[in-house]
Amino acid sequence: MGLKIGIVGLPNVGKSTLFNALVGQSQAQAANYPFCTIEPNVGIVEIPDERLAPLAQTCRSARIVPAVIEFVDIAGLVRGASQGEGLGNQFLAHIRECDAVAMVTRFFADAEVVHVEGRVDPLEDLATIELELQLADLATVEKRLYAAEKDVRGGRKGAEVAHRGLLRLQAGLSAGQSARQVDLAPAEQRALAYLSLLTAKPALYIANVSERQLADGSWLQLIASANGHAPAFLPISARLEEELVMLQPAERAEYLRSLGLAEGSLSRLAQEAYRTLGLITYFTAGEMEARAWTIRAGDPAPRAAAAVHTDFERGFIAADIVPWEVLVREGGWVPARSKGLVRTEGKTYLMRDGDVAIFKVNPRPS
Repeated sequence: MGLKIGIVGLPNVGKSTLFNALVGQSQAQAANYPFCTIEPNVGIVEIPDERLAPLAQTCRSARIVPAVIEFVDIAGLVRGASQGEGLGNQFLAHIRECDAVAMVTRFFADAEVVHVEGRVDPLEDLATIELELQLADLATVEKRLYAAEKDVRGGRKGAEVAHRGLLRLQAGLSAGQSARQVDLAPAEQRALAYLSLLTAKPALYIANVSERQLADGSWLQLIASANGHAPAFLPISARLEEELVMLQPAERAEYLRSLGLAEGSLSRLAQEAYRTLGLITYFTAGEMEARAWTIRAGDPAPRAAAAVHTDFERGFIAADIVPWEVLVREGGWVPARSKGLVRTEGKTYLMRDGDVAIFKVNPRPS
């Protein structure tokens, strides 16, 4: 499955700097899947995964194909975006196309970078972003609610379920909740999924901090007033990450270690996205390639096989499964099989993070 994350925030909070740093790091690290620019504000970058290289070496793979994330640097949000201010409608349309939203808030102080609101207050910035998205969703819900009431009066099948869900959403959004906070019944969720509400999307919260704040943790002082009610921010120094792009990999790693960081922002952001969206990685590995595939946690083997090719789910017969570390430790498929460490699993098997799979499929499924 593809993974598309929209980077949003007020103007001058460092969104584009972060986007450029993420893209630049991937380009510097990647040889087999170069950064691809689809539009000026869209980039596809590789997800670093330290398991791929040993897998490729073990299986003598000709190439390595990591999983990827598509980042979208969305135009800066301003107050009134839900009513069309700034780039309003274009901004909101771009968010609807994303799987998750990374909300970037400014924690750094810099007199040369003017804040659109004239102050540095990350919690207030976050409240502005969320309010505009909630107002846009409320307008969508109320528009649909008018039509749903007609459907109920006309006795349309399923109309009452959708109507109940819309009423719950209207009440929650009017009270300042995001759609993901509204308690909808499963049937209501299914009936209203087509709305693609902005605040129903999973959210990542990024604190754009200075290098000093990143090193000493002083950025936390700016949210101390929340008394533990602030979201879990992922601290990233976009300016620092942009500078790291210019360094060789060994120098970059040493610099990060000096700051007490084991990895760069791309790895940390990818991990947070996977955790928030409930995603895992499995692998296929052979002489042609070692490749990482992104699926949802709890996906059965046939659905995971569909990531390789959609026909594989329909034609699924079985899957040979081995944990990646076992395959590497034993030196490949043949010795792992000889010790009985490769399992043959059926349609009910739930894939685990780090599984390496060979799928057996009917080439002509009925």
